[in-house]
Amino acid sequence: MRVKLAFLVIFWPAALLSQAIGPDNQLASYLADARQVAYEKSNLWDTDLYGPVLFIEPDTRKLYANEQIVNNALTASGSGLYHGTLPDSVNIANTALKWGGKHWAMIMIPLPQNRSERLNLIMHELFHRAQEKLHFPLSNSDNNHLDKKDGRTYLRLELEALRQALAAKSINDARKHISNALGFRLNRHQLYSGADSTENILEINEGLAEYTGLMLSGRNHQEMVQHLDKNLTEFQKNKTFVRSFAYQTIPVYGFLTSLYSDRSWNKKIDSKTNLTGYFLRAFGFDDPALLVKQSYSRSSDYGYQRISGEEASRDEVNRKITEDLVTKFIRAPHFDIPFEMMSVSFDPGNLIPLDGHGTVYPNIRVTDNWGILTVNNGALMSTGWDKITVTMPLVVRLDRLEGDGWTLELNSDQYIVIRDELTNHLKLTRK
Repeated sequence: MRVKLAFLVIFWPAALLSQAIGPDNQLASYLADARQVAYEKSNLWDTDLYGPVLFIEPDTRKLYANEQIVNNALTASGSGLYHGTLPDSVNIANTALKWGGKHWAMIMIPLPQNRSERLNLIMHELFHRAQEKLHFPLSNSDNNHLDKKDGRTYLRLELEALRQALAAKSINDARKHISNALGFRLNRHQLYSGADSTENILEINEGLAEYTGLMLSGRNHQEMVQHLDKNLTEFQKNKTFVRSFAYQTIPVYGFLTSLYSDRSWNKKIDSKTNLTGYFLRAFGFDDPALLVKQSYSRSSDYGYQRISGEEASRDEVNRKITEDLVTKFIRAPHFDIPFEMMSVSFDPGNLIPLDGHGTVYPNIRVTDNWGILTVNNGALMSTGWDKITVTMPLVVRLDRLEGDGWTLELNSDQYIVIRDELTNHLKLTRK
């Protein structure tokens, strides 16, 4: 099975978004700006990140491209852009994808009106397009421990320590807060076996992309500090952290490392680098056990009582939610759809992990050999990413199945629905 991931990420508050789609000339000017910045800041990765870009209207699937596709199927405009319609088989997201014979950065429009926010987004996705060339292959990991009380608590303490490091007036004060942030991080990794590895995978993939967006956003030093501080504060209100924490951690650690240790740190790592260990060494912290011990004693400086109380309350509510979802997707009769060569797009900000079973995606779109699955009321992705589970179908036709909040459009008569007589569950399978 080959898997393609498209993370449906909305970075920007609605107030920053244009209320109307910009004309071709406006999109062309945005691209010209991005191209100039990518060229001027090519020393960040020692390469010019600019390349093919697709702007997509999610509602209409209309696309604006800065290059033609291989069969010349797009219509040229006077602005230098090309128009067309994205096929239904291609998922829409802020991501990188291979389509029409080229490797694109795909970006949903309208774009942020603020130049820095707009450049941040465009450069983030251009990094994803270039990351394989930079020896950071696309990767995927589950971090369900970040939906647990202690996992969330120690992540929030880490973020609070990083926020204070950003506000520090001296290198010594900044180092103190950075050491405590790393102490909270190490503590979390000790509590959850394998967490250091799974967190690192997502931080390499999404954290480096967001660090790139930050550094090529055109913000000055003070604007970067304000941007990061705002993000760290607002992020902690999110329902879940499991897929989105890396957008916060690595941009801040990277910014602080470039400020106080090594401006070129990002060019000295690869996909195998343990980022926690790298930042420990970058700041000269050679006794991780001491950092953990110190962070324990200093946790009250970062709001431990408040954070722990908030997470205890959330945990109590969350237990009831997850129990209901286990009943819905595991115990009750359900419909399993196995993957062959799938591509997915989803919102990483509302996922619900179910221990031992996988993760519930409230909104997800999946394309595969069998067709298109659109979900608006929850589906369970298996731990191994080899199948997705929805509730029992209410409508069954040769080319279309419908259930509570989901629709499966079959594009082939080679698939049938069978019933497991033992469990009473349904399964999609080839004839």
